Amino acid sequence: QLQACGGGLVQPGWSLRLSCVASGFTSQYYPIAWFRQAPGKEREGVVCNSFSSGSTFYEDSVKGRFTISRDNAKNTVYLQMNDLKPEDTAVYYCATVLRSYYYCSNFGSRDFNSWGQGTQVTVSS
Repeated sequence: QLQACGGGLVQPGWSLRLSCVASGFTSQYYPIAWFRQAPGKEREGVVCNSFSSGSTFYEDSVKGRFTISRDNAKNTVYLQMNDLKPEDTAVYYCATVLRSYYYCSNFGSRDFNSWGQGTQVTVSS
C-alpha cells in the first residue's frame, strides 16, 4: 500500500516535497514512479526509480527541477520539486509494482499496479 502526501498551493518558483509512504512491503527493492494528471489531460509519468536495474528516468519537463530520493529506514520515497511552474499543477500519484526486475526506460502507468491516493499540487500566483 502507498500513501502520497505533501501537496499544496504554492507560487511559481517555489518548492514542494512530496512523500510516498509504503506499507506492507519493503519499497527499496521495487520500482517507484511518480505520475501526475492535470484536469482534462492524460496521466503522465514524471519520474521512475528502480533499485533492481539501478535506473532512474525523469520526464523531460522536470529534469533539473525534480529529484526522486528514498529513505529506506522510513520506507518512504520523496519527490523534491523545485522551481515549480503553473504547468506542474496536477494531482500527483506514486505507484509501484512488485516485480523482481524493472527497467525504468519508457515507463508507463500500465506497468504499475499499486497506486497511492494522489496529492494535489497547485502552482499559481
